[in-house]
Amino acid sequence: MPLRLIPVPVQCVVMTTVLELVFGRDASLKPYLADLEGKVFRIHVEDAGAVMFLGFSGGRPWVHPNHDGDIDVRLKGSTAGFARMCFGREDPDDLVFQQVLTLSGDSDAMLRFKKLFAAADLDWERELRAAFGEFFGSRVARAAHLLIEGERRLADGARRVVDDGLRGMDLPDGERLQTWQAGVEQLSHKLSRLKGRVTRLEHRLNERQAGE
Repeated sequence: MPLRLIPVPVQCVVMTTVLELVFGRDASLKPYLADLEGKVFRIHVEDAGAVMFLGFSGGRPWVHPNHDGDIDVRLKGSTAGFARMCFGREDPDDLVFQQVLTLSGDSDAMLRFKKLFAAADLDWERELRAAFGEFFGSRVARAAHLLIEGERRLADGARRVVDDGLRGMDLPDGERLQTWQAGVEQLSHKLSRLKGRVTRLEHRLNERQAGE
């Protein structure tokens, strides 16, 4: 809700300010920024209806609400998904694998982007507080952490519902499954022996017919 109340152009200003501060104060990041020169990333926060464009020009990042040029990489997810990446500091690769975030586009640009942020080790909560003050930074960080916790509780609740449903179906336990497996194996052996007998009978019948 706090993010939805902040207009997208204001969110772009906040992101640009933080990224410029982080990337500008660390000279070791310049080669990574140079590798991303001219690249543009489209960021779509689906449930908030927010679309932003992150680009790199002249060794500096920029974030705009609109962009008419080519897009190199598209990143899409929910507010909670981006909160997990930025404030929960979860590995973006894990979030993509879990389908929390969707990533598509130029694989080389994606790799360079990942290297830049890994090298920067960006702490959004700390940087927001440093750039915009304790009040704003703490409020945004608190909202993000509450969102992450809410999503975790929702997922845990869903798993419990599924587990309870499976238990209610009286599914076999481990011992019963082993008994079933043993029965299936015995039946399989019997069928194999029966098949062998049928095959031998067919051979004998063919031999007799050939002899006649």
